Amino acid sequence: MEITPGLTIQENELIFSFVRSSGPGGQNVNKVATAAQLRFDVRNSPSLTVEVKERLVNLAGTRMTQDGLLVIEAKRYRSQEQNRADALLRLAVLLKKASHQPKVRHPTRPSLSARVKRVESKKKRGAVKKQRQPSDED
Repeated sequence: MEITPGLTIQENELIFSFVRSSGPGGQNVNKVATAAQLRFDVRNSPSLTVEVKERLVNLAGTRMTQDGLLVIEAKRYRSQEQNRADALLRLAVLLKKASHQPKVRHPTRPSLSARVKRVESKKKRGAVKKQRQPSDED
């Protein structure tokens, strides 16, 4: 499964299991296991770099187990195949986000003209407030 041009996940790294789905569906929901659970071992995956693994763990949040397994549960649809495709799509979106390296922020300082402008506006505002105060002559 190709996520990005430089990132591909092998099918044997993904473990699917199907469980009974909750919610409406009549008697069908009690008989058929349509909800798909996708398990992906992030820690032991040879396809991912260390940086991508760290970002994926942060993005996954509560979907990540203590053992380093990412569990995605898809139960939106009434068919197994649609839920399986939905789980794969959600995994692909997560991996795409994790593979994107965020820009490094370089802290900047305000320019001299910006600092002068700020001080001038403060002085102007102070002068306006000073005019509003009652004078000592009154």
